[in-house]
Amino acid sequence: MLYVSETLLAVDKPAGIIVHGDGTGTKTLTDLVRNAVERGAIDHVAPTCAPEIQALQRLDRDTTGIVLFSVCKRTQGAYDALIAAHGARKHYLAVAEGRVPWGQRDIRVPIGRDRHDARRMRASRTGKDAHTEATVLDRRRIDGRWYTLLDLRLYSGRKHQIRVHLAHEGFPLVGDALYGA
Repeated sequence: MLYVSETLLAVDKPAGIIVHGDGTGTKTLTDLVRNAVERGAIDHVAPTCAPEIQALQRLDRDTTGIVLFSVCKRTQGAYDALIAAHGARKHYLAVAEGRVPWGQRDIRVPIGRDRHDARRMRASRTGKDAHTEATVLDRRRIDGRWYTLLDLRLYSGRKHQIRVHLAHEGFPLVGDALYGA
């Protein structure tokens, strides 16, 4: 637990776990947080609040990072409205393959489903608007290969948005088997 108040939790999500249920019965981060609250393992949150706990955003299964949870129904709507109005900034750090030549770029490429592979999304003229601001923080050559550390700010929240946008730019995320090399 990174942060706890009477209305909000911030949790460090590890790679390999999903945030919301996907219909398969796989344990989720939401399940783990609710169970911890039920056991009384989280200060300032009553065990009776466990059923009301709801993730405010999601991260891909293999993504690590902070996930915010609303603790109670009475404030859930206010947090949802804040996020919908872009009142909360979403920043991500990522390492991309290659030497990104620009310092900063606004990537505004619509994203839609890949009709040939149900697991993938793709850059698509007919997709939903998606906007990622990418800023280079560092470039390094390691064992003869270039890598670029990026600060990424999302203005929309499409599935696989960072992965699709960076691959579309020609710089897939390191280790991304779905969109990379």
